This record gives sequence, structure tokens and C-alpha cells, in this order.
Amino acid sequence: MAIEFEARKTEPQAASPEVPGPVSAEAARRLKPDWTFSFGQRNLGAAERMIFTERLALLLETGVSLVEAIKVLRGQTDDARLAGILASITSTVSEGKPFSAALARHPEFFSQTYVSLVAAAEAGGFLPAVLEQLRDMDEKNSQMRSNIIAAVSYPAFLVLFSIVVIIFVLVFIFPKFSDLFQSIRGELPWPTLALMFASDMLLRYWWAIIGVLVIAAFLFTHWMRTPEGKLAVDRLKMRAPVVGEIYVQVYLSQTLGVLGMSLASGVPITVALKAVQDVVNNSIFFDFLRNIQRHVNEGRGVAVGFLEAEFVPPLVKQMIATGDETGNLAKVMSRVSDFYGRELNKRIAVVARGVEPIMLLVMGVVVGLIVASLILPIFKLSRAVH
Repeated sequence: MAIEFEARKTEPQAASPEVPGPVSAEAARRLKPDWTFSFGQRNLGAAERMIFTERLALLLETGVSLVEAIKVLRGQTDDARLAGILASITSTVSEGKPFSAALARHPEFFSQTYVSLVAAAEAGGFLPAVLEQLRDMDEKNSQMRSNIIAAVSYPAFLVLFSIVVIIFVLVFIFPKFSDLFQSIRGELPWPTLALMFASDMLLRYWWAIIGVLVIAAFLFTHWMRTPEGKLAVDRLKMRAPVVGEIYVQVYLSQTLGVLGMSLASGVPITVALKAVQDVVNNSIFFDFLRNIQRHVNEGRGVAVGFLEAEFVPPLVKQMIATGDETGNLAKVMSRVSDFYGRELNKRIAVVARGVEPIMLLVMGVVVGLIVASLILPIFKLSRAVH
């Protein structure tokens, strides 16, 4: 998903890294055994990158050379994959190559945005400050993901629980009443007949049903990986009621945050736009960023691409246009990103609070329908006996 790094061809090259020296007293005091970190066998991701970035920034601030700092971090991880990445970075930097070039060799762990910002920081001599900003960016994105997961986890549990209850009733409860209901089959209400039919299908053809579901899931997953399927899913994400607005806010918050930080750190706008394309995994939004980049290359500015996009809110269009005209684009983008980050958390909380009672109501209706489908025929049998 990461794009091959090309910024190092145009960015000024940083000076050769400082010769490794002993860890300072301040660094030694702050580097204690509790710094040791282990990540087991999980995929390396934002959590590991945040730890690496924060600790590297701290070591650099305390006067440790870059090579020595990376060596220290390598010695404190027992994850073989991360240790291998740090060993490769140490080797590349020791050869006199820029730190950003070493990071670019590992796109699975360091995105192009990360690499571009580090390259600009090397050229400007403010690497620790940019590392802190990168850590904050990863932390904000992780918090946003956590909020979204927390918002959808309870409704998802309710849906799963409802499905389990329905299957249990159809498989274990209804078969016990099927013989009893045969005598009045012509007088049974349609919900009871429908549930009896579903129960019979589950008991007789459960293997076929599971097979069809597995095949359907496989075909759907394969279709989603095709360009047409991905485009359709990405379009649905951004156009669906309520959910589409949340996706747009997430994409804008992440993209504008990275662009604002990149421009503030001295990354050229063309490089920043290319680097930010790996932030959002959505083909519609990717085309939007490519369109902005095209306008910038033509000398028309950043605001034109935002004005042409239908999904961008009018407030964002106006603020980006103002920032482009006044030359405060980096500040404006960062402000808009922070604003949407806060609004997004509020919106997710409101949607979650609204979905929960709706799901409970649906569960109540489903359970009531099942209970009624069992009780009403029993009442009819009781009256017939009397």
C-alpha cells in the first residue's frame, strides 16, 4: 500500500550521522529495564511505531547519537521482526546514508508520510520535534480507531447474539413442537409456518447452507479485491447515510492533519500530497488527492481540488481557500483536522447511543415474534381440546 519513496531524490541530504558515543548520564537514568518492550507475534503496526518513535525522540533529545539510539532500541526489543528492521536501519545510517533513506527501505512499517517528514526534519535539523509530532499523529489515529471500534462493538454483539438465539430456537425448540402443530397446520399463523419451514431447512440441509455461506463469503471477498469491487465498496462508504459522513470526516481529519504537519515541517506541497496518498485506503479519496496534486502541478493551487470535490463540506472548502490565499495553509489544515477530530468523536458517540436502543428494539421484536409463533398455536390447541 505504501508508495515508493522518491522525496530523497529532491530533498537536501542530511549530514553524516554522528559517530556513536557512550550513552549520556541523563539517558542512562531514563533508560531503565522497564523500557524493555515485547510485541509477541502480532503484526507490527501503529502501537509498535509509536513506542519506537517516542523513545527515539527521547534519546535524541538527551544527546545520544542517532546510530547509538537505534542500537539501544534494538537491544531492548525481543521481537525478531522489529529487531531486524532496526538492524537494517543501523547498517544503512552507519554507511553515511540519510535516516529517511533507511526508513524508506521498510514501507511495511514506515509509511511514505513518515519517511517524507523525517527527510524534511533531517534537512532542517529538527528531527526530535518531528518525531514527537509523528508519535502524536499515530496516537490520534489509534484513539480514533479505538473510539470507532468501541462504538460499533456493542451493536455488533447484539446482532450476533440475536442470530445465535434465532438459530438455537429453530434447531432445538421448534422441532419439539412440530409434531404437535401438525394437527392444526392449516390454522397456523404465517410466522409459525415460516419458522417451521426455516427450522426444517436448517435440520435437513445445514451442510448445504454452511457451504453456500462459505462460498458466498469467498466470492464476495474476491470481488472486493477487484478494482470494480473496491470502487463500489469505497463509493458506498462515502455515500451511505450517516456512515458516509463519518467516513468523510475520518478521511479529512487524517489527511488534513498529515498535510498540515508536512507543510509546517517544510515538506514541499507536491511531495506532501504524494506522501499523504497512503494515509487513506479509499480509491475515491485517492482520486481526490490525485486531482489536487494535478492542480498544484498546473500552478492552480490546493483549494481548487477541494472546491471541485462534492463530498468536502462547504466549511472545509472555505477555510482551505482562505488558507491558500493567505499563505497559512499548514495552520489552517491542522486546525481543520483538530476540529474534525473532536467533532468526529462526538458524532460517533451520538450515533452509538442512537443505534443501541434501535438494536434493542429490533431484538425485542424478533424475540416477541418467535414467542408469539410458539404460544399462539398452543392456545389454539388448548381451545380445541376444551
